[in-house]
Parts: sequence; C-alpha cells; structure tokens
Amino acid sequence: MLPFNQLSYWEKQIYINHTDYLIIGSGIVGLTAAIYIKERFPLKKVTITEQGYLPTGASSKNAGFSCIGSPSELLDDLNSSSEEAVFKTVEKRWQGLLNLRSLLGDDKIDYQSNGSYELFTDSKFYESVNKLDYLNNKLEEITAIKNVFSVNENIIPNSGFENFNHAISHKAEGQIDTGMMINNLYKLAIEKGILILNSISAEKILPNNILQTNQGKIDFKKLLICTNGFAKQFLPEEDIEPARAQVIITKPIHDLKFKGIFHFNEGFYYFRNIHNRVLFGGGIQLDKKGETTTKFENTTLIT
Repeated sequence: MLPFNQLSYWEKQIYINHTDYLIIGSGIVGLTAAIYIKERFPLKKVTITEQGYLPTGASSKNAGFSCIGSPSELLDDLNSSSEEAVFKTVEKRWQGLLNLRSLLGDDKIDYQSNGSYELFTDSKFYESVNKLDYLNNKLEEITAIKNVFSVNENIIPNSGFENFNHAISHKAEGQIDTGMMINNLYKLAIEKGILILNSISAEKILPNNILQTNQGKIDFKKLLICTNGFAKQFLPEEDIEPARAQVIITKPIHDLKFKGIFHFNEGFYYFRNIHNRVLFGGGIQLDKKGETTTKFENTTLIT
C-alpha cells in the first residue's frame, strides 16, 4: 500500500485533503453517523478511516441480538442504577433498533421478530414473576407493546431443552444478521458519496486538526471517534474500558427445534439459532479482568 505522500495530486484531492468530517471506525456507529451527517450536510466531505480491510470491531462479530433487556437483567440493573437511568438505557436500545430498521429496512438486516426467552433454573424466576407487572408497565411506556413479558410454559419442552425449569417470553426482542447489516450500511454510505479508506490505522490526534495514520496525515474540520472500547488510545482521560464478549457457533444441527433468542443468568449467557446452527455467547463474568481487552480471540475457560 502506498503511503499518502506517494499518491498523485488527484488522489490526494479526492481522498485525503480537506475533509469536513473525519470518522474513525466503519462499524455501525461510524457508518450510521456518516450517513446521517451526509443527509444533513450533502455538500460536506465525509471520510471514514478503518484499520481493517473489513470493519474489525464488534459490529459484525456479535450475536446478532436486537436486545432491550431480559427481566432478571433489568432487575439486577435496578440494584445498581436508578430507575430513570435503567429505563432511559432501555429506551435508547429500543429507539436504536427502530432507527436501524427504518434506515435500512428489515429485509436488509434479516430482522426476525421471533421474540426472546429468559430461561431459569432457580428462585430468580419467582423474583422476576413478582415484578412482571411493574416491568410490563415500564416497557409499554417505551415500546407501546402491552404485556411485553409473560410466563411461558411451553418453550422448554417444545425446544428440546433439559435442566431448565421455567421461562419468561419477551415480545419486543428479535434477531438480525449483522453481516448483512454492515454490508448494507457500507453500500448506503458509498451511495451517498461517503469516502471509506480501509486498512488505515488511526494512530494519534495531532494539534491543528490533523490525524496521524499508519500511511500519513489527514486534516479535518471535525472528528468523530467511533471505535467504542478502542477509543481509550485517543481519549486517555475518559473513563472507557473495553468489554469483550466471546461468541462461538456450532456445526449444522439436523432438525434444529427452536427459533429465537434466549437469555440465561441475568443475560450473562445467551444463545440463538442461526440458519441450522446454534450460536452461544457471553460468560464474561467468568473472567471479568481477562475480558477487559481489545484482543480478538476465544479463550479455553469461556469456551
């Protein structure tokens, strides 16, 4: 790859020089930010730098859950945060999903509203059931869906599960194909005239609105850092820590019985169908310190 100083005058003018909005990261945050900026300011030059040849963060390396929170997860959050903060977060999750579906369309993210289920083996089921009316009232205010949560006695035997005792269903959750999502966000960004520079690693923000990269410098008027847990290198004073979530997937399973997404143990474990396979994720509580990392790998302990 040629460094910027070896590009032609024409190439520098088009791709490098005089960027109005420079965005670090081409995941869901970076791409959607670029798209909305370009819609609002169509004559402005919007450029994204991406360190990988594909988006390399969590945007297409996740479980593909469109989650807003399972009952025991929300109740656990209420033990450590205020009611206002917990349900404001739920509202942001819900509005984010609606915005994504509106921006791309359900077919382009393979959105499936199969619902979700929280599975239980212990007394937390009864704690959750005792709070269902409260949670349903709060969720209806946000989603306009009545009785989002309800006890489900059929999903466990119908799905062929063992060792679970109870389940609560969740009407407002679904699943998406995050590979399709990123691909179609990428296509929409290109259609709108947004420049995307792949394999460009942002290294340091210099004075006078200059970004140092592995291939040279880019000047900008405004900068957006859309790298989530990776942002600490650019914003060392901010309280930002990465939180890796490992995901594994099975080989094809003949006659897989269930569809939908499932939560267990306050959301620390989760799984779903994907085609005729099962995807498993979570386990971060088994090694919280070890999962505070930006490395892309699976560990023996959590696997």
